[in-house]
Amino acid sequence: MAPSRSISRRVFLKSASLLAASAATPAPWQSSRSVGLVAYEPLEEFGYGQVELTSELHERQLRETHAVLMGLSEDSLSKPFRQMAGQPAPGAELGGWYLYNPDYDFRKDDAGFAPGATFGQWISALARVHAITGSPEARDKVLRLNRAYAQTISSGFYEKNRFPAYCYDKLVCGLIDSHQFVHDPDAFSILDRTTDVALPHLPKAAVERGKSWRPGTDESYTWDESYTLPENLFLAYLRGAGKRYQSLAVQYLDEEYFGPLAEGHDVLAGRHAYSYVNCLSSAMQAYLTNGSEKHLRAAKNGFDMLTAQSFATGGWGPGEELRAPGSEDLAASLTNTHDSFETPCGSYAHFKLTRYLLRVTRDSRYGDSMERMMYNTVLGAKPLQRNGKTFYCSDYNFDGSKVYKQAHWPCCSGTLPQVAADYRINTYFRDPAGVYVNLYIPSTVHWTHNGAQVSLSQKSDYPFEPNIEFELTVSKPAELAVNLRIPIWAEAASISVNGERVPAPAISGSFAEIRRQWKTGDRIELELPLSARLEPIDPRHPQTVALLRGPLVLFAIKAIADTFERDQLLAAKRAGPQAWQVETANRSVSFLPFTVIEDESYSTYVKVT
Repeated sequence: MAPSRSISRRVFLKSASLLAASAATPAPWQSSRSVGLVAYEPLEEFGYGQVELTSELHERQLRETHAVLMGLSEDSLSKPFRQMAGQPAPGAELGGWYLYNPDYDFRKDDAGFAPGATFGQWISALARVHAITGSPEARDKVLRLNRAYAQTISSGFYEKNRFPAYCYDKLVCGLIDSHQFVHDPDAFSILDRTTDVALPHLPKAAVERGKSWRPGTDESYTWDESYTLPENLFLAYLRGAGKRYQSLAVQYLDEEYFGPLAEGHDVLAGRHAYSYVNCLSSAMQAYLTNGSEKHLRAAKNGFDMLTAQSFATGGWGPGEELRAPGSEDLAASLTNTHDSFETPCGSYAHFKLTRYLLRVTRDSRYGDSMERMMYNTVLGAKPLQRNGKTFYCSDYNFDGSKVYKQAHWPCCSGTLPQVAADYRINTYFRDPAGVYVNLYIPSTVHWTHNGAQVSLSQKSDYPFEPNIEFELTVSKPAELAVNLRIPIWAEAASISVNGERVPAPAISGSFAEIRRQWKTGDRIELELPLSARLEPIDPRHPQTVALLRGPLVLFAIKAIADTFERDQLLAAKRAGPQAWQVETANRSVSFLPFTVIEDESYSTYVKVT
């Protein structure tokens, strides 16, 4: 059969017959999500163990974070829980934010800010690694830690903690991942006990950040994040923990935030960046679980408002604060702060949101955004250290550098291991017709399609080279669709199957569908031209630009005072496999991607004449 193509940008209003068909009360996962804003069921994620990555860059981050978690003392991990429960607490202190300090004062102390807060995220990351590798050591550590934690469940943890909702949310995540990926038979009973103890110490509904709800406490107690709770509570319900978690999820939906967003009002300005972007994943789960199109509109609109105030890297929230539309804040941040984007936490929230939106809409721009974020922020993070030193903020200042956060074991030490595990589930998706290739990472995905065992492998030097090769292995000839994301910047992209050019154009900003009967050894070649382009920081500062090539931002090395001509930047020449050189009248300036930069000073944006 000759290869054929069609474009998967198929979002349209459902017909009246489909609306009528949906009138019967459906199961939660069959609810009204299939009417109105979308026209099909969401794409499915592959399991962690179905995707093998062979990219050293991605795998090194997973190995490094996993080694740190496996090396942590279990007594040290349990220590703040035991101390706050009034129990004997042997073992060394981890210190940093993880430390329990009953005399902590946010005005002068750093260590002790969020005792025990990252425990649930580390359990989650270990469980996901077990799902990836089958490691019995990771599974055994999860089981031991869950049982040790179960012995410490007490009201003291929440009474003595300035972030009870935040900590409860992370514990829910760790326990539902323990159930899902480690098959811990006690995970849900531990979750129920945790919930019983936590609820009396949580607000009765979502409380906006900065609003006091615990009398007699200082300002730091208003930084709790009850508005992020619904996502994991919905997931707990969907994974079988019980109806109570669906009800709790609805109870904590932040309608003060979602209501205006659903109506198209930009209410992001002044809100804490990471947590309110993370909150949009709760809106997506309200849609996926309960069929609430209001919350889907809120998430879609929120994403659009976010990208309108994003850096060329995909990062956002300088100073950990979202900004007003049309403000000077983004450009001003290039000189007034080095805390430009809270990287591991922010990328984790961004990846979840774009994954949800891509699955629901099949709109390739969400994959474009995920790819830009991945290559230009978190993949270039400095590695997590065994003493808790953590890369926290990317620096987009004109005089930028990579540094560790002064505090040990901050929140980003919890999300980075989860990010490293999740590259797999961001790369491929599927529907009954076939597979969607979202990220171009050397890898192989395995699945069963209509009784045939199918493997799709990709290899490339992308994003440094434009060509990506795919090969299929099938247990028997199989009719299926392979959908390839064509980035919006990839004009003149082309596709070949078994050496024969596909005649229809590969349209940028879409998924290109190749539907045919495949046999073992069939090959697909995708070429994504990596032309250089300039992106201004915002429309009011057209002479402050970033240099991009494909999805990569190229950072000017030691070029604080340099001014360039536009043609000089666009004529950047390769100076090595992952380096570029720009020639000016006075000197040559090196430009490197974020993943290559180590201790050099750099500038994300440069001035042009």
